Amino acid sequence: MNLIFNIIGIFIVLLLVFLCSPNRRKIKWKPIIVLIIFELLITWFMLGTKLGSIIINKIASFFSWLISCADEGIRFAFPSAMENQTIDFFFSALLPIIFVITFFDILSYFGILTWIIDKVGAIISKISRLPKLESFFSIQMMFLGNTEALAVVRDQLSVLKENRLLTFGIMSMSSVSGSILGAYLSMVPATYIFSAIPLNCINALILANVLNPIEITKEEDIVYSPSKKEKKDFFSTISNSMLVGMNMVIVILAMVIGYVALTACLNGILSFFVAGLTIQKIFSIIFSPFAFLLGLSGTDAMYVAELMGIKITTNEFVAMMDLKSHLNTLHPHTIAVATTFLASFANFSTVGMIYGTYNSLFGEEKSSIIGKNVWKLLVSGIAVSLLSAMLVGLFVW
Repeated sequence: MNLIFNIIGIFIVLLLVFLCSPNRRKIKWKPIIVLIIFELLITWFMLGTKLGSIIINKIASFFSWLISCADEGIRFAFPSAMENQTIDFFFSALLPIIFVITFFDILSYFGILTWIIDKVGAIISKISRLPKLESFFSIQMMFLGNTEALAVVRDQLSVLKENRLLTFGIMSMSSVSGSILGAYLSMVPATYIFSAIPLNCINALILANVLNPIEITKEEDIVYSPSKKEKKDFFSTISNSMLVGMNMVIVILAMVIGYVALTACLNGILSFFVAGLTIQKIFSIIFSPFAFLLGLSGTDAMYVAELMGIKITTNEFVAMMDLKSHLNTLHPHTIAVATTFLASFANFSTVGMIYGTYNSLFGEEKSSIIGKNVWKLLVSGIAVSLLSAMLVGLFVW
């Protein structure tokens, strides 16, 4: 019965996004159906075949090795902290970001990451027949994150019409940066994180074309090719990457501390009026219908609904820390769908980040398209996370 609810959930999410679309007649269903079939195949391959499992385990092992390299640097600076049996979140999840982001920038410096993005983006564009720039952008998000991916194609985005520019804002809600995967892997199962990443990117492409369907000419269907600028020397590049990584650690730490404290404050205020009432309980009620559509029942459904609310109102780190403490008591299907749902940047604060990025890159006039369509970004971000979780849920019971 739960499997039936899981399948029905996929259709309901697509239907709700369709009903939110202002231009339903312009939606091109053929590429969308092709991409959904493609998603089912890759999800089955990743979770339902031995080869897929081996590949995911190899990728997870590679990232574990990266984290172990990062740990050596952390241990040099904080030897006593790394010797504890239970290492604090700051040391185990955040500080490794400094090395991981540096490693990814090294791959970009030598053109390796760019080559991977180009090849995979070309495959997605060929399969879906959707615009090339949007297809490549969906893959860039998979490795670079939302604001970084927007910055990479800023020259071409600056000349796009407002309606098409909105598509990239909608897609940006569902990314995850490769540089913080280590933080995720320290809290939740790697299998579902690596399953969520490609699904989120493809679902972002699908739902952006449902929420904001556009028509472009062949002349407009081109991919930005950056001009050849003087390359910084290698050591300047990696030194700058380390500073960027440290800045990211501080930002994430500030957000986690602030949001956890804010949640505690809100809970205190709510309990003053109604004994035992918390923000988590409120959101567990609001999101419970979607939790049941993930193929969950009983206490698991209410708990995952609570996690969904925490993630959307705060961020995925706060929700993942909570999930980590319950992994030993949850059903495999619950762990799979919860982890997949949490593995993206889709929350209220991301809307502000996207608006700020648009404002800095394109000016106030063009960034107003984001301000006018905040609801579309939120609908897309939540729907992409739900759709990815439902697809993963089909193969884990």
